[in-house]
Amino acid sequence: MKRLLVIRFSALGDVAMLVPVVRVLAEQYPELEITVLSQQRMADLFAGMPENVVFHGVDLKKQSLREIAAGLGKHDYVADMHGVWRSRYIRLRLALRGAKVRTIRKGRISKFLLTHGWVHNPLKTTTARYQQVLERLGLTIFCTAQNKHKISTKVRLGIGIAPFAAHQGKIYPLERMEEVVRMLSEKGEKVVLFGGGKREQEILESWAEKYKGVESVAGKYSLAEELEIMRGLRVMVSMDSANMHLASLVGTRVVSIWGATHPYAGFMGIGQNEKDCVQRDLECRPCSIYGNRKCKYGDYRCLDIAPEDIVGKVKSENCH
Repeated sequence: MKRLLVIRFSALGDVAMLVPVVRVLAEQYPELEITVLSQQRMADLFAGMPENVVFHGVDLKKQSLREIAAGLGKHDYVADMHGVWRSRYIRLRLALRGAKVRTIRKGRISKFLLTHGWVHNPLKTTTARYQQVLERLGLTIFCTAQNKHKISTKVRLGIGIAPFAAHQGKIYPLERMEEVVRMLSEKGEKVVLFGGGKREQEILESWAEKYKGVESVAGKYSLAEELEIMRGLRVMVSMDSANMHLASLVGTRVVSIWGATHPYAGFMGIGQNEKDCVQRDLECRPCSIYGNRKCKYGDYRCLDIAPEDIVGKVKSENCH
């Protein structure tokens, strides 16, 4: 049996986008033994995979790269889906053992052209870039991961809201998001709030205490448990963030809010509809791929979106 090592350590959203690709690959190549190398905290994403998929979790803070590489054994193929110095080291070690190695092409030039206003066309999606790595190893997936991952039509209840992201350019103003929560609460909706750090948890708890039918699950559950909660939601409201991809992973419709970034960069949730993207048509958008560049105007006008527009999009059931 041939052995393939797939490497992707972070970030959470990027690893989530890898999941359906690995699943389809495993289904179409049952004779292939697939090992996914990532951080241990990502393990829940790969639960329920076909039997020929093994998750190899590591702790990058406690384990050296030399130790990690030594524990991997020999592989016939290596798909480096990350393309950072850690994954480069590991793929080099396995190449010296005879593995055929290919790495992701991130499209930096096309992304530069997009963020500098020289082109404004949809770029290759991240999942398509993952598939391209496999194709260059001779492992062609005949139906796309997107086609394998449709939005579920089962009966669902509740609206999720995940108001945070890694960078300011991707975060809808919190006072306006609180207005969204208030409006949905007053309409009798059950609202579930998602977040991460301690400060985020405090903000979401204050909203939950203030408005009827609102609950915060931030910091209370494991990743696997949060995925199950998302699976039961009718819709998730999220920034361009990991929660968009997690909700997509379990087949939940996502109303996504885009500020400094843009769906054209290739990071929209798998199976989602561009009609569910809330964004302003501004010449300065997108100014960055990850939302980490300071607004040149200083006011993040890209996020000047009325709460009513978001609520209207959430309540619209005809986008899918």
